[in-house]
Amino acid sequence: MDRIYLDNAATTAVREEVVEAMLPFFNQQFANASSLHSSGQRVRHALEQARDRTAAALAADPEEIVFTGSGSEADNLAIFGIMQRSGKRDEFITSAIEHHAVLHAAEALRARGARVTILPVDGDGFVKPETLRENISERTALVSIMHANNEIGVIQPIARLAEIAHECGSLFHSDAVQSVGHLPVDVTALGVDALSFSAHKFEGPKGAGGLFVREGVALEPLVFGGGQENGRRSGTENVPGIVGLSVALDLAVKALPQTLPAISALRDDLIGRIVREIPESALNGPAHERLPNNVSVRFTGIEGDTLVVGLDLAGIDISTGSACSSGSLEPSHVMTAIGLSGTQARGCIRISLGRSTKGEHMALVMASLVPLVARLRKLSGTLFPGVEAS
Repeated sequence: MDRIYLDNAATTAVREEVVEAMLPFFNQQFANASSLHSSGQRVRHALEQARDRTAAALAADPEEIVFTGSGSEADNLAIFGIMQRSGKRDEFITSAIEHHAVLHAAEALRARGARVTILPVDGDGFVKPETLRENISERTALVSIMHANNEIGVIQPIARLAEIAHECGSLFHSDAVQSVGHLPVDVTALGVDALSFSAHKFEGPKGAGGLFVREGVALEPLVFGGGQENGRRSGTENVPGIVGLSVALDLAVKALPQTLPAISALRDDLIGRIVREIPESALNGPAHERLPNNVSVRFTGIEGDTLVVGLDLAGIDISTGSACSSGSLEPSHVMTAIGLSGTQARGCIRISLGRSTKGEHMALVMASLVPLVARLRKLSGTLFPGVEAS
């Protein structure tokens, strides 16, 4: 039996159309896009076409797109790049459930003397607009709140949060690595000044990411050199990766009218079955305003790691949460931020669906998960009513 891959929040398979679009730029149109000769200019044209496609998918202007090597690099470029050009404003505000690319950047800013404020979230993971309003000040240079969380899938009220930031004269960045390609993302409607994304989250290649930077926003580069990307990110461009990113994003955005409701329905069905059929199970994050492909649940009396291993042996790939924190002995900072105890946090798993996920896959997950939970609870002496160990 083929394996069932349900860890799409960690990474996705590259679409065949994307691979085909990338191939010529490895060994046919391989010239440097900065070269003046005709071969180089053909590659430059392909690079700018990719920029146009990417911008169109985000309702941005092509000049506002900076290609990077990853979503993490895009986050760092936005945060350090804006903070280093912020003048007298020296405060950075973010939330307690951000990706480590943002939280570790915040720690580095604090070590360099910046003022850093970490906003709490409620039990579903939402940053309350009034919480931001209470903490923002004339010292605040940048607010960075992720569009959708990688562990619990909560979608933040970005447009409202950005509005509050702008009322105080602050800029607003959003890590949209989990949402771009999975939700409609219009940078104008969201009101953001900068927004990060990564190709491998929407069936593009690894090693290719990007940052939207609104026209007029001053950005100090992290990488200096040949002045590529309009002086904002030096280094010879990864043209195959950039082309692959743009094609994958174009395909994903055009398919959203079909994929968004279909995947959301599978998500809701699986969540419903888990909480109905497995006692002492619960959903993490909100029932609504969550990513269409995110199923984050917890089980009393069981370690999430053991469920990952058990389902792996059954041919099903899932995770406990963020791939970037896989193997950590500490409970997830996201789960503790929404109020879970360390024990509860360690009982969580994340099932993340993809474009190829089907209803029969959900049935196979339940056929393995229900007896696995019962068996593990029996071994640990924590059987619950209504569950028979197999």
